[in-house]
Amino acid sequence: MAVIYPAWPMPAGIAIALTCSDEAIGVDNPYGTHNLALHVDDDAKRVLCQRQQLWRDLVGVRHIQWLQQVHGTEVVRACSNRVTLEADGCYTNEMGMACAVLTADCLPILFASADGRQVAAVHAGWRGLAAGIVIQALARFDRQVPIWAYLGVAIGPNAFEVGPEVKAAFAQAPSACFRKGQGDRYFADLYALARWQLHRCGVTHVYGGDQCSVSDDRYYSYRRLSVTGRMASLIWRY
Repeated sequence: MAVIYPAWPMPAGIAIALTCSDEAIGVDNPYGTHNLALHVDDDAKRVLCQRQQLWRDLVGVRHIQWLQQVHGTEVVRACSNRVTLEADGCYTNEMGMACAVLTADCLPILFASADGRQVAAVHAGWRGLAAGIVIQALARFDRQVPIWAYLGVAIGPNAFEVGPEVKAAFAQAPSACFRKGQGDRYFADLYALARWQLHRCGVTHVYGGDQCSVSDDRYYSYRRLSVTGRMASLIWRY
């Protein structure tokens, strides 16, 4: 399992990991050997083996909370009974409990309280951002303690071409979040939209957000390949 451990000044006792591929993901190899999603018509037995391998590779992790994501705003408490919860985010204060989200262009956001006592992970596509998943995630924290955020790998601003309905969903966003395209199309900056929302909510320690899942074939991308796997972004206390 190929795993990246991003360098960012995270609170003490917090770890994050992003999975990727050590081989090119393309039309002839849409799932590779690192797909972690059970809903994309890959071989389920192989996916479960890959999840098990990831769990073994992560130091300090005793359980991974997997989610059945539905592009909503529900953020639930991670649990230890190995149940897949239907939600688009989870949080925990348990040691060794990894919060995980799966993506292939949507934005994974990883949260940690500055005192290192709580973490969360959310799956934030444009619909989730517009509907308020950032607010829902932050509501699970003690806001008297500063919250830090890491933006994982998502579709970049030069690849995310959208229609006017997406721009309309973020009517109050700064103009820099959208660049005019052809006709009624725009190029949306998912990272900038997330930073804008986080800053509005008082989260000023925001890191990451400088990669593109579409242009880098180490990452799964639904925009690049409609049939493809999913990568995981995880955060945990140790």
